[in-house]
Amino acid sequence: MNTEQQADGRQKAGEQPEQEANVTYEAATDNETNAAEAGDENQQAQAADASEAQDAVNQELEELRKQVEDHQQRLLRAQADFDNYRRRTMKEKEEFAKYASLKLIEQLLPVVDNFERALAASKDNKDYDALAKGIEMIFRQLDGVLANEGLKPMEAVGTPFNPEYHQAIMQVESEEHEEGIVVEEVQKGYMLKDKVLRPAMVKVSS
Repeated sequence: MNTEQQADGRQKAGEQPEQEANVTYEAATDNETNAAEAGDENQQAQAADASEAQDAVNQELEELRKQVEDHQQRLLRAQADFDNYRRRTMKEKEEFAKYASLKLIEQLLPVVDNFERALAASKDNKDYDALAKGIEMIFRQLDGVLANEGLKPMEAVGTPFNPEYHQAIMQVESEEHEEGIVVEEVQKGYMLKDKVLRPAMVKVSS
């Protein structure tokens, strides 16, 4: 082998590793490029997913805002209705308290008319017996009106003393009654339905 052949062999031996290095570099470059492209695709996919998620969140927030506005409007309407109801109820209570005695007064007017007639007749007629009968009839009329409203007198005499119904003003000795019995009624007591309107003023045996 001459000198030229040896040099040529060395040159070819040197070129082969360089070519292999170039191939390796190009492969590595291709891998990096592919990896970069894959990374870009992943980033794009993640960005798309994030955008879709943000759109869903925004849509949900918008629906929640609409629901809040709807609830606020309902609350305002309910509050306005309640305020109107409260004012109407207060007015009705005031009207009721103002005219609560209307029915009773209407029933008492005929009694007042009869009293006026009796007084007028007593001036022209000195018949006191007739006047007494007229007053008795008016009293019965008045008593009937009050009874229709639930007023009734107490029956106190002969019953045991009860501080819920009786007001004792005096103790007296009595041979007919045991101790603690109402023996005399000084002022009549009245019940209005089931409630004591006025206790009876009584004398109690000692």
